[in-house]
Amino acid sequence: MTSSLPRKAFLSAVALTAAACLGCVAPAVGGAPSSARARVTLPAPTGPYPVGTTALHLTDDSRPDPWVGSRPHRELMVSVRYPARDVAGHSRAPQMSPGEAAGFDALNNLTDIPKGRVDWAATRSHAYEGAPIAAHGAHGFPVVLYSPGAADPRSLGTTLCDDLASRGYVVVMIDHTYDATAVEFPGGRVEKSVLPQEFDKAAKGGDEQVTALLKKTMAVRVADTRFVLDRLGQLPGQLRGALDLATVGMFGQSAGGFTAAQSLHDDRRVKAAADLDGVLGYTQRDDDRANPSSVGVDGVDRPLLLMGKEGDNHHTVASWDAAWRHSSGWLRDLTLTGAEHASYTDLQSEIPQLAGPLGLSGKTVAANIGTVEPGRSVAAQEAYVSAFFDRWLRGQDRPLLDGPSERFPQVRFVK
Repeated sequence: MTSSLPRKAFLSAVALTAAACLGCVAPAVGGAPSSARARVTLPAPTGPYPVGTTALHLTDDSRPDPWVGSRPHRELMVSVRYPARDVAGHSRAPQMSPGEAAGFDALNNLTDIPKGRVDWAATRSHAYEGAPIAAHGAHGFPVVLYSPGAADPRSLGTTLCDDLASRGYVVVMIDHTYDATAVEFPGGRVEKSVLPQEFDKAAKGGDEQVTALLKKTMAVRVADTRFVLDRLGQLPGQLRGALDLATVGMFGQSAGGFTAAQSLHDDRRVKAAADLDGVLGYTQRDDDRANPSSVGVDGVDRPLLLMGKEGDNHHTVASWDAAWRHSSGWLRDLTLTGAEHASYTDLQSEIPQLAGPLGLSGKTVAANIGTVEPGRSVAAQEAYVSAFFDRWLRGQDRPLLDGPSERFPQVRFVK
């Protein structure tokens, strides 16, 4: 989630936007003409490779859609980011397609940022559509999967995903259809989120139904992830044979971090996972030990990185404590001081750019993305996430993970 409301309970704020979501698919974002709406840019990747990208429509014929029973198959959209050889003549891909941008604007759960005032569709990523993939060895590039927060599109992780690709990873960004604000398929079909309505119904039935919905949401996300893992060896064109399927990691923000950790627990193909400020239990409160996930009950036996906002660590978040106590694998708990929940998304760099055009107060900016300086926050996230995967997917020594660094004083190691 990307709200200042109880942020780890990954469906809590969605219910408040149910009315908005009913109209969250429109041909274009409402409000002022695009020329009058505020625009934002994304930080450039820092690695040695330019970045290529392609979007893929995947269909899982083995299961009906768990959210919309009339659909006999589960359909997903993923974006694949990869190290490119040459980007000349190729266009920079948008962060969001028009349909995705319209859905994101309509299901806006940002604090005090008005709908219809931002041209989300105008933002360009630093990945080039269809660029030729860089030369790779016989085993291909290591692979990292990305899962976004609940009711968030995959595109909100563009900065970190593009940066990893520029450092020599193939990154697969997953949209969880009917969970994400809006997913646009080839031909312009857009499927909007059902989570607001589902949460509203569950909330009327009491805590047990809310818990059941949280469990269903995570089960669907993990099933999506395992299906994508199944398909990695069958990717088309230049991607075929370019992925090292023996070195797969995963990360995500909020519910996406939970998805990464749960996939690490459930599927041996995932070798390491990073959870960026995501609760690891089926609960609405950080301090609630009820309804733990199997990540908390069993722990994990492979590397897990926990990276939280200010005040979130394994001493304060009950589900993190459970995973910490029961895991036998390598663990780190890092706090990005001054950060808010949405600091671990592209909003970290985008919200400050909106302050002037939209007249946002410092209080509003801080409510969304904290008080950490945006450039330092992004740089720290890129450094620690890449160091984590470098160590556990490439076997490269990364002392950055061993203790505090003068380069990143805003990152605190929690013992």
